[in-house]
Amino acid sequence: MNKKSIIRFLVSISLPVAVGAVAGLFTASSVKTWFVTLNKPSFNPPSWLFAPVWTTLYIVMGIAFFIIWQSKANEIIKKRSMKIYFVQLFFNFTWSFVFFYAQQPGWALVNIVVLWLLIAITIFWFSQISRVSAWLMVPYILWVSFATALNYAIWQLN
Repeated sequence: MNKKSIIRFLVSISLPVAVGAVAGLFTASSVKTWFVTLNKPSFNPPSWLFAPVWTTLYIVMGIAFFIIWQSKANEIIKKRSMKIYFVQLFFNFTWSFVFFYAQQPGWALVNIVVLWLLIAITIFWFSQISRVSAWLMVPYILWVSFATALNYAIWQLN
């Protein structure tokens, strides 16, 4: 890899990891106070599981993005793919604020449904360039599917 590729790789990985870290910093206090008071469904995983899962997903998302960024694909398709990726990353970022900081599980459910749709669209656009990138996004949409069910259950139980 040349210097430009290394920089793109580091940016591709760092951006989603940073998004997750910043969201985590702003919501950590609610996780330890408000969230523990909520009724949760039986399938709610232990709290310690979320950080390693999300960190792994952010790294894999970054790799998927890097492949798209490095590709020699049609510039219109490439730019569209990259834009939708950033939009879904924004919705990923805002979900934590809506759910934990604003303590609004109902609105967070709306946010995460939009996020799920944006991930699906991202996978579609990534698949136009790289099947590997599209497949790398599958664990993410699966986890967000689970998180959507969890968000819905928490909203219903509270």
